[in-house]
Amino acid sequence: MYAKHEILCRDNTKVKRLTRQAKLRFDARASGIDYRSGRGLKKEKVATLLSGQYLHYNQNIIITGATGCGKTHLACALATQACEQHHSARYYRLGELLDELHVGHADGSYRQQLNTLAKRKLLILDDWGMEKLSARQANDLLDVMEIRYQQSSTIIASQIPTSEWYKLIPSPTIADALLNRLLHNSHRIELTGESMRKLDQSDHLA
Repeated sequence: MYAKHEILCRDNTKVKRLTRQAKLRFDARASGIDYRSGRGLKKEKVATLLSGQYLHYNQNIIITGATGCGKTHLACALATQACEQHHSARYYRLGELLDELHVGHADGSYRQQLNTLAKRKLLILDDWGMEKLSARQANDLLDVMEIRYQQSSTIIASQIPTSEWYKLIPSPTIADALLNRLLHNSHRIELTGESMRKLDQSDHLA
């Protein structure tokens, strides 16, 4: 009995540590995912992703949809589930990651940053496509995806449909290489319907 309790305590401690290190934007959980009609969210598909199978196959998840439709919340719920399955994760807004990599070039820590990112089983990049990438930023992102390719998984959350991503990258060669690594064998979720923020406000007022 004591041994079981000790194992459970160690497990809880590990999950808490992994969740803390992930630096998620929201404390989102699988139980809080809203499947109301019109969102474009299918329980069966999400259940498969929550099982963590995509992590074992090093597949990516692409979540697109308008502002406020719950992309970040869903990404964080998937990341929390990954932590509970003892996988390491790290959340970034894309601009934040690009700024850190820019500093890495300046202070000589760039290669170390890439190695750290390579060790994260799940990388979440939020607000993808808010602005066009510079040539340096596109190269940096390619480096990140190259070192993680077929070794780990990435979740992208974006307001921009994937069909428009090519235009965000200045070099066609880099665009082909980067998007191939991101989109190949990825799971796609396109959220639709009203802003969840508006719906939540309506629920409170009802």
